[in-house]
Amino acid sequence: MTALPQYERLEAPGIWRESPEAQRQEVIVSFGDATLVIADDRSVTALAHWSLPALVRRNPGKLPAIYAPSDEPGEELEIDDETMVEAIERVHSILESRRPHPGRLRGWLTGGTLALAGLLAVFWLPGALIAQAARVAPQAKRVEIGHQVLAELTTLTGMPCSTGQGRRALNALRTRLAGPEEIVVLPQALKGARRLPGKVVAIGRDTISGLDTPEVAAGHIIAAELASAGEDPLLTLLEWAGASAAFRLLTTGDLPDSALRGYGQVLLANPPAMPDTDSLLAAFAQAGVSSTPYAYSLDPSGESVLSVIEADPFKGAPAPRPVLDDAQWIALREICD
Repeated sequence: MTALPQYERLEAPGIWRESPEAQRQEVIVSFGDATLVIADDRSVTALAHWSLPALVRRNPGKLPAIYAPSDEPGEELEIDDETMVEAIERVHSILESRRPHPGRLRGWLTGGTLALAGLLAVFWLPGALIAQAARVAPQAKRVEIGHQVLAELTTLTGMPCSTGQGRRALNALRTRLAGPEEIVVLPQALKGARRLPGKVVAIGRDTISGLDTPEVAAGHIIAAELASAGEDPLLTLLEWAGASAAFRLLTTGDLPDSALRGYGQVLLANPPAMPDTDSLLAAFAQAGVSSTPYAYSLDPSGESVLSVIEADPFKGAPAPRPVLDDAQWIALREICD
């Protein structure tokens, strides 16, 4: 979710330029999780995701407002919609106040050799260093790292599928399941679902294509959420990236993209372990979702998942309410078309 829920579905037109030499392009601007999403106004294909905490306004107090993703010369975005400009400024201020401030941290570290020695004495074991980095990371930073992981995944899967109605259907699915803060559909290579840091969940096209019910996609999300409940996805990432990456995150508040190189392949090759049947069925019951469609998506014969089918909490009776209504489900099925 954005820092202010009332802006979750706010969209406005803008003018985007990829580089100083590039042609200006009409786009649609909307909010993601701690990001500003810039999409083509015709195809609604995402062109860029800008981190809201890092956003820079080139001309404070003037309209059209001119924004850039950083202080470096390059991309620029013009917006003359006053409501969108006000929303960006408010959300940016809130997220900026929550993010770590490396300048303050550097000032603390320069307190002297004794302070550094004390830090090393407490965290000299790599495992303790990694665990501490995962434990103290704030939610805004987790979301930012989740999007870094997603960017690494898209080098293998392609960019997330996106249409206007499809994004609204994903928002409805996120609200219905109550666990994820963002759901994206990746067009290829990914099977099932993966939970990324920051409560970002990526699902494969296989969970929505050629199926008759959104309960399959919902089931894979529920299972991925449950599988990650026992281990923080950020901790899993840092254990893979190593102590140096964790130390960098602790001391600067940032995780370099180079630390994530190759992690997308690891996620694709290692689906989450299926939770034990009792815990899984309890999670389906709590979410109000039938477990049978999910079970058959894992094994069309049903033999290896018979216990999940036979103990379906809604076997022979409808769930309390649909996962999505018919129009939302059609929009979600067509999001990658």
